[in-house]
Amino acid sequence: MSKVKITELRQNLPTYLARVQKGEAIEVTVHGRVIARIVPEGDSAAQAREWLKSLRGKARVGDVISPTGARWNAERGRC
Repeated sequence: MSKVKITELRQNLPTYLARVQKGEAIEVTVHGRVIARIVPEGDSAAQAREWLKSLRGKARVGDVISPTGARWNAERGRC
């Protein structure tokens, strides 16, 4: 990830945006401190699929109606 001062970014914005569009992430600095990151837009559907794949083997499917084993008394509105 490259760093660029905000004045440099202002002067050459189209160039930096083209770099981001090609996949590079850029950190914007003011007085040496990073104040922002410009990152390329990701494919949200692909990211969601990857996240779900990462959950395989970690998640447990169970009874969603009464996961604690307590019985629900509908007339009283509580367990």
